[in-house]
Amino acid sequence: MATHFGKARGSAPAHNLDSAGLSKVLRQTYQLLSATLGVTAIAALISQQLGLPHPGVIITLVGFYGLLFMIHKTKDSGKSILFTFLLAAFMGYSLGPILNSVLHLSNGGTLIANAFLMTAVAFLSLSAYVTRSGKDMSFLGGFLVAGFVVLLAGVILGMIFQIPGLHLALSVGFVLFSCAAILFETSAIIHGGQTNYVLACVSLYVSIYNLFLSLLSILSSFSGNK
Repeated sequence: MATHFGKARGSAPAHNLDSAGLSKVLRQTYQLLSATLGVTAIAALISQQLGLPHPGVIITLVGFYGLLFMIHKTKDSGKSILFTFLLAAFMGYSLGPILNSVLHLSNGGTLIANAFLMTAVAFLSLSAYVTRSGKDMSFLGGFLVAGFVVLLAGVILGMIFQIPGLHLALSVGFVLFSCAAILFETSAIIHGGQTNYVLACVSLYVSIYNLFLSLLSILSSFSGNK
C-alpha cells in the first residue's frame, strides 16, 4: 500500500510559510499521527481479542484506497480528519487477525514486540535525521515511484505464481520503500513542499504501518516456526 508522493495539490508554495509555519505543520502532523496510531492500536487489540476474521485482500484494498480517496477529496476541510481516523480504525481491524496468526507461534509475542520496537526506532531515527540535518530528500521521489511499480508487480506475481523467496524479498523491499517514504515526506514538510498536515500524517502513517508489517513478516520468516 502506498499513498501520494510529492507536493500535495492545493498546498501553499514553500515561500508562503516561514520557519514558524513549517514547525506548526510538523507539530500538527506528529500530533495527528500519534492519535491515528493510537486508534489503530486499539482497533487491532479489539479485533485480535474478538478473533475477528481478516477482511481479505480485495476488501482491504477497496477500504484502504476508498478512504484514502475521501481523505484527499476533503483535505481542506475537517472531514479529512474523520476519514483519517476511519482509515486508522479500518487498518487496525485488518491488523488484528494478522497479529493472532503470529501469536500462534511459540515466540509470537516476542516477534510482535521486536517488530514494534524496530519500527519505532527506525521512524524516530529517520525523522530525527531529516529534521536535524535539514537535508532535502526530494530526490527520492523518482525512487519511490519506481519502487511502488516494482513492488506492485511483485505482489501481483505473488498472487498468481508460487515463487520461492518472493514473499521475503517483497517484505525487504517494503522496508526499504517505507524508510525512503518517511525520509521523503518528513523532508517535504520541513521544506514547505507539503503544507497539509492531514495528508502528511496519512503518508507517514501508511509508511509506518507497512514498515511494521514488513518487519513482522521478516522476523516471522526467520523465527524457526512452521
